Amino acid sequence: MVITNAASRLGISAYSDSSPTELRPNWTPENAKIVINAVYRHVLGNDYIMASERLTALESLLNNGQITVRDFVRAVAKSELYKNKFLYPNFHTRVIELNFKHLLGRAPYNEAEVVEHLDRYQNEGYDADIDSYIDSAEYEANFGDSTVPYYRGFENKVGDQTTGFTRMFRLYRGYANSDRSQIEGNNSRLAAELAQNSASAIVGASGSNDGWAYRSAKGAMATRAFGRSSTGSGDRLYRIEVAAVSLPRYPKVRRSNREYIVSYEQLNSTLQRINKMGGKVASVTTV
Repeated sequence: MVITNAASRLGISAYSDSSPTELRPNWTPENAKIVINAVYRHVLGNDYIMASERLTALESLLNNGQITVRDFVRAVAKSELYKNKFLYPNFHTRVIELNFKHLLGRAPYNEAEVVEHLDRYQNEGYDADIDSYIDSAEYEANFGDSTVPYYRGFENKVGDQTTGFTRMFRLYRGYANSDRSQIEGNNSRLAAELAQNSASAIVGASGSNDGWAYRSAKGAMATRAFGRSSTGSGDRLYRIEVAAVSLPRYPKVRRSNREYIVSYEQLNSTLQRINKMGGKVASVTTV
């Protein structure tokens, strides 16, 4: 599947040459095992699962051909295992973001989608809301009964919204990253952008860009770039997150991760200076 020419720089190269995992006709027990592990990895946000947590009864039903892959995905999403990892610890707007990611493979396109699921959860309950994702025409068209959901948000098909691509980078933080181990915790990633109907900045995932791309914790202090004054600067400010500054005085094994806040007028010269210092820019976002 072709995602982007810059997949390696954006941290999504693990998906650029992969194919969806599917349980095809005349499948073998080994095929079923691969599908089960793929469902756990995707639907549970790449979180670690102990042997005692595995849903062995459901696995047996799939292995025996008594349920489809879609049925297995539905059951995992409704399980106490999923609820303990994602429903109970998080604000519900965050839960909805994760449901979109885990079940439809994309980020919410607009605030109306989030409100719709909030209303359904409050009026009909959690199980009915999960069913609304898995019984949707979108799920049927992309995954059907036999395919494990995957990250469609990195594709750019006819009819898809461009904001879906950029917003996926607020939800996806790297191939080895878990949805329960991100620096932003249980807060919504997209609430402000969806409310403003604005596009998200693309921030490379952890481990990409030959540096350390990350999202700052709320309230983190940033440094005014190189001690410059903001006198006479415009109103708009930019946060530059820098990884792996490699000046001669820094040991090669050390990575110095820093943030700078600069005005638009200072942006270009600051990026040039960071480059001369050997720094790797992890992200540039508005403040």
